Amino acid sequence: MSALALDLIGAEVLDPGAGLVASRLSLAEGRIVADPVGRAVDLAGYLVLPGIVDAHGDGFERHLAPRRGAMKRIGEGLVAAEAELAASGITTAVLAQFFSWEGGLRGPDHAARVFDAIHSLRGTLVTDLVAQMRLETHMLDDFEALPARLADWQVPYLVFNDHLPHARLAEGRRPPRLTGQALKAGRSPEAHLAMMQGLHARSGEVPAALDRLCERLRAQGVRMGSHDDRTPEARAAWRARGVCIAEFPETLAAAEAAHAAGDPVVLGAPNLVRGGSHNGNVSALDLIAMGLCDALASDYHYPSLRRAALMLAESGVADLARAWALVSSGPAQLLGLSDRGRLAPGLRADLVILEAHSHRVAATLSGGRVSYLAGDVATRFLA
Repeated sequence: MSALALDLIGAEVLDPGAGLVASRLSLAEGRIVADPVGRAVDLAGYLVLPGIVDAHGDGFERHLAPRRGAMKRIGEGLVAAEAELAASGITTAVLAQFFSWEGGLRGPDHAARVFDAIHSLRGTLVTDLVAQMRLETHMLDDFEALPARLADWQVPYLVFNDHLPHARLAEGRRPPRLTGQALKAGRSPEAHLAMMQGLHARSGEVPAALDRLCERLRAQGVRMGSHDDRTPEARAAWRARGVCIAEFPETLAAAEAAHAAGDPVVLGAPNLVRGGSHNGNVSALDLIAMGLCDALASDYHYPSLRRAALMLAESGVADLARAWALVSSGPAQLLGLSDRGRLAPGLRADLVILEAHSHRVAATLSGGRVSYLAGDVATRFLA
């Protein structure tokens, strides 16, 4: 599929140093170019900003299985998810797929199908989809084969999670919501509890096993992050293994420790839009105001990225350039994607066009190709 060759004129274009400025933006062969290309599209009344880079999101799950037991073909579900991503102004999306003892949509078998589908669709969709494995730390029996499987799937990014309710298991108590979780996993509550107890009993083996796994993944070039860090000590332990991205730290102390060490901090955009964490964790707004955030992520709600950046700018917490960097150049940098996140000659033509007054998404282009186009702006492109 060929990219557009266009001169976008009349719009206000986001410049990282100067903010919104009236200027021409030219696109050719999937890149931003310095010189005009000769076909002008008048975008007066619109804003042109860098395409949104989502550093972590699992909102695609509802497209794969809109109801329990109503599983779509994985590829068709991903195509539907891409439509929502594009309508949200997202040009690069990290799809965060669990590889977990929890089973169901989080189980290893389902994860394999999802990673196979992402791999097979690569290059056929407009939005750039990046696979991320969310690995439960106690899946010890899977560690040996995991690096080779990641290589086969071409999964470049792995984040470690631990969702075992250790305190309750250590006390011999049943975890909350056990029956519902067991049914989702296709197990009896008794079998599910026994499996959790068995994983918890091996906790002493986990640190050394993680050391070995992370060493192999580092050698393979896999980018790694930790999820829900609570203490500076936990962050330091992950950093020692080469796990240098801190996703959704739960406390100010953990976020400060990550920032002080130069570890990128990812926070959830829904936390910011909602006005706080639904789990009672540290406020994303407070961390951003203190300069302790490098990237916002959709987490579970794709439209929140655009809304969060605009809210930061409208409230005066940050100017638009800095706020938008949290959903564009910031996540691009932590993902090692140096060819996107800004509007500059030579970079990918990844951009989102917003209505100037309503700030609704009017169009999204990824690699110079249209992934979303709606409303009055369509007539300007098609004229």
